[in-house]
Amino acid sequence: MICYTQVYKGKDEILLSKLILDPSHSILTQSYDSRLRLDLRRPHNGDGFGVGYYTSPALGPEPCIFTSTIPAWNCINLERLASKTTSSLIFAHVRATTEGNLSDSNCHPFTYGSLMFMHNGGIGAFKTIKRRLAASIGDEWFVNVQGSTDSEWAFALFLDSMERMGHSPSLEPGEEGYGHTVLRKALLKTIQRINALIAEIPDKLRPEDTRSLLNFAVTDGHSVICSRYVSSKTDEAASLFFSSGTSWSPSPASLASDSNSTSSARGGGRSPTRPIHPNAPDYRMERRDKGADIVLVASEPLTFERDNWVTVPTNSTLTIHRQTVMIHPIVDEFYSCDPSHVRASGFAQTKGQTAVVKDGVGTVEEALVV
Repeated sequence: MICYTQVYKGKDEILLSKLILDPSHSILTQSYDSRLRLDLRRPHNGDGFGVGYYTSPALGPEPCIFTSTIPAWNCINLERLASKTTSSLIFAHVRATTEGNLSDSNCHPFTYGSLMFMHNGGIGAFKTIKRRLAASIGDEWFVNVQGSTDSEWAFALFLDSMERMGHSPSLEPGEEGYGHTVLRKALLKTIQRINALIAEIPDKLRPEDTRSLLNFAVTDGHSVICSRYVSSKTDEAASLFFSSGTSWSPSPASLASDSNSTSSARGGGRSPTRPIHPNAPDYRMERRDKGADIVLVASEPLTFERDNWVTVPTNSTLTIHRQTVMIHPIVDEFYSCDPSHVRASGFAQTKGQTAVVKDGVGTVEEALVV
């Protein structure tokens, strides 16, 4: 699946519009104007979108989900909702389908109780392993699958893995959720089980390419776990970045430029070549001290500042717990402990994913300003 994902976790609530609509290179803009994706088959992420966010605890622990099969850039209701809704934990996802048809049930994020899950990438040989994957999970998780995407089946596998670990998603979590350690171990187990199912494919049924791109994101409303993963020792995973700081706001230079502009800030028709916000400001992440009040995770950077973004290493997990970011390697048969180990970006590019070349964020910046 060719998608872009975005996560916001902050000490304070933020208007959804300040994250997904207003920045000049927001995820909405990326849905039709990605600077890193090299996919001529599907140049736009126009097969639906989804936004998930947590509300006041008085309303319950479950997140609120808004999905639509309308392209994000063409949905007036998204603009109406985002300009009047605040949250301190937000998931956003735009989709270009490769598995599953165009329907609301196939739009991310997926939820169960207080858990929320989304995926960028694809499970290798999914059609070949789908029946065995379905047979390997409990009835409760099997019947919970409403759509037809490999991503939702991965979520079902995650829920089943949690239950096998002794942390049933059907039970109410504690005041701090299930805990970041539980979520991370369940996500690692999900990846391990997917790899095992693929490894067990008989030779006569094995397709030529069985590699998976598994950039997952999961949260219980308290902690967030993301993975950047490819089931290959020689290939690069789909891109993933994070940024942290104390303030997320328009840059002064961008605001000054907007004030001198004579064109309308919200104009006309909506199309992939005419964005909702033609004069949208460039945002930036500021850090006034060593702490972090805000953490952003994105498939493609949301700002043009070189020092705003850090590349998440291939085959690793990113944990956000109380605004602290932790990176852990995923040590399995596809892990390399050699820091000079070089991976090729061709596989991710053939799947329509963003590619990070060897210079990392520096070359990302060059792509963004083209």
